[in-house]
Formats: sequence, structure tokens, C-alpha cells
Amino acid sequence: MSTSAIDTKDTAAIQAVKEGVAIYDRSHWGRIKVSDDDRLRFLHNQSTNDFQSLKPGQGCDTVFVTSTARTIDLVTAYVRDDAVILLVSPNRREFLMQWLDKYIFFADKVKLSDITEYTVTFSLVGSGSDAVVEKLGAGEIIGKPQGTHMVISIPPIEGLRVAVGSGLADPGYTIMLPITDKAAVWNKIIELGAVPMSDRVWEMLRILQGRPVPEQELTDDYNPLEVGLWQTVSFDKGCYIGQETIARLNTYKGVKQYLWGIRLQASVEPGSAITLGEEKIGKLTSCTQTPDGYFGLGYIRTKAGGVGLKVQVGDTEGEVVEIPFVSHQYPDS
Repeated sequence: MSTSAIDTKDTAAIQAVKEGVAIYDRSHWGRIKVSDDDRLRFLHNQSTNDFQSLKPGQGCDTVFVTSTARTIDLVTAYVRDDAVILLVSPNRREFLMQWLDKYIFFADKVKLSDITEYTVTFSLVGSGSDAVVEKLGAGEIIGKPQGTHMVISIPPIEGLRVAVGSGLADPGYTIMLPITDKAAVWNKIIELGAVPMSDRVWEMLRILQGRPVPEQELTDDYNPLEVGLWQTVSFDKGCYIGQETIARLNTYKGVKQYLWGIRLQASVEPGSAITLGEEKIGKLTSCTQTPDGYFGLGYIRTKAGGVGLKVQVGDTEGEVVEIPFVSHQYPDS
């Protein structure tokens, strides 16, 4: 959606997110099943959030990072009775399977399975999603914490897992089910009033809201605190890969750059420099066209400023704004 005009179907989906409910097919995202006795301890040691405290029916967002705390992927985890399902970015599925496998040692009771091809994922996005979930029979999770999930049946279909959280900053739910029931469940949700959302609208919303993605906002150049993913980091859970670096950054308030939204006057190529006067202060990572003009995401040096800052981005002008998916505050500040 970086340059092309917004069509009527996209306009309807954008409107549905604001006033009703849209449905987006996230089946191209990866689904990795982590099972066996040591699954929670293993994931606890491999990523930023606290898995040991999670019970079946709960979930969380977590970040997989390198040993120097550079970001690999932002992942949503759902803890079941017998396994943990990881919903991972489309372009990180194979990498994460290999990455996790590398850290399973001989005595570890951990099994990995890539279940992407046998399953599908839909996201319901918008305030009207509560009504749809109620009609599907999952009303008891309305108002529960992010990642809370339950299994429901819509006879003759069984084994639908409905979870709190749309994957964006908007309210909503994520639904996972066997691929054999994909068309029936999709059509049922459309009957209940959901409006289909295209890849272009999802991309526009994720940029407007600041959801980071691999190879753009999540790369070897940035750590989770610079991204602003404070909600995914447990500071008191003990050792995990990259923990020392993250703890040091937090203790010494050492975050040197942050991810911000930037309202732009024109389309700009990601990778373009963000400057203040003659000085380069950051880099644009994503850009999209919205009904209200152009919008980008970019990293800006902490000392340069934040909301309201007027900057030059490539050949155009921009203004720094807040994005709801991330936070720029230290938790104790």
C-alpha cells in the first residue's frame, strides 16, 4: 500500500476496524508446536518473557533475540495442556525452527513441529469483534488478558482455539483451527458481519500502530527495548539468551534510539535517512499510504527528541508521533 490508491474494499475494511469488525487471514504466518515435559522451561530460556508463570489457557507476546539481544522475531505464544503454539512471522518460520532446534540439548525433553500447513489463523480486528466471539460461543474470554484462549466447537466443527488479541493495537481476537475447516469457519464469521481485510490494509494498520516486523523494524541493528516492546520483557525471570544486555540497558537507562511513527508529506523509500538540520538522527524502516496521507516508522536517536519533532526524511518533511503498539517509557518511570 506504499504507493497505490486505496480502493473501496480496503476503505470498507478500514471503516469496519473503526466501527465494527474486520477479519484477516493470517494463515501464511508460521505456527510452531513446542511439546514434551521441558517445553515451558525451554521457551523461558530462549526468549524475553516469563513462560514459567504461564498456565494452560494463557499466552503472551515474547521476543526471540540473539546472544547480544538483537531482535529476531516478535512471537505470540499460546500455552495449551500438552504444548505451546508459537505464532511467528511468515519470513521467520524456517529460521526459528532451526534456531530453536540448535538449543535443544541431549537431555532436554522438547519436541518441535512445524504445523503451519495443517492449520490456519484468522484475526478479528475492531470493537465489534466481541459480538462475533459471543455468537461463536467463546464469550467467557471477553475482557480477559491478552493471550487468554479457549477451545470451542461450532457443530459439526470442533477444535477452534479463540484467543484474546488481534495481533495489532486494535481490540480483537485470534482464531486457530485445522485447515480442513478453513472455508466453513471463514464463511460463518463473514455471516456474523465481519468484513474481509486485505494484506494491504493489515500492512497499513501495522505501520500506523507500530507493530514491528522482521527485516524492517526487527533486525540485527536493534534490541527489544529500542523497539519499545517493554511488555514482552520480564526483568526478574533470571537467565535467558540476550538477558545480560537487556538488563544492562534497563539498569543504566541506556536506550540510545527508539522506534517512532512519522507523519510524512510524501512517500519515502524505507532505509532513507532521518535528519535534523545537517545531522543524521535515524532511519526510516517502513512507509505506507493511508486515507489521511503518508505514514512511516523509523528509529530516532533518543537525544534528538520525540513527539512533535519536525524532521527531514529523505526528500520530504515529517513529524514524529506516538504509535500505540510500542512504549517509550521505562516501566518504573
